[in-house]
Amino acid sequence: MAAFHITDIEAAINHWRARAPSPDGITLAPQLAALAEVYARLVYGHRDEIDEREVPAPALQAWAAWYETTPDTPCIAICSTSQGDDWCKGCGRSFEEVQLWPGMRPIEKRATWRRITQQGTAWRFTRYAERAAEGAPA
Repeated sequence: MAAFHITDIEAAINHWRARAPSPDGITLAPQLAALAEVYARLVYGHRDEIDEREVPAPALQAWAAWYETTPDTPCIAICSTSQGDDWCKGCGRSFEEVQLWPGMRPIEKRATWRRITQQGTAWRFTRYAERAAEGAPA
C-alpha cells in the first residue's frame, strides 16, 4: 500500500494556509485541521510516512485538492527511455514509470517525484532546469 510522505503533508498544509488563512490567528480552516491531525501523528510517532489507509477522509480530500495544483509529470520532453535507456536522463524516471505514469495514482506519482527530486541528477534539475520551470504554477 502507498504512503503519504511528511513533506507532501507539509506542502498541502502550506497550500491551505495561503488559500484559507485563519481569520483570527487561532481558528483553522477544516482542510488545515484535517491535515494538521495527520502531521501531528507523524511528528508524535517520529515517522516520515503514513499509510494511506490511516489518513482520514477529510485529510485525503484536502491533500487531493493540493495535489491538483502540482505539475502532473516531471517530463521535460527529452525522453531518453525512447532511445533505449532504462532511466530517463530528462526527468529521472525509470522506463517502467514512464510507461505506467498515466495509470498511476496520485500518491504513487508523488513518491516518484520525491525520489527524482532527492536524487536531483535528471536534466530537469540541472542543465534544463529553466525548461522544467516553464508553465510551473506561480
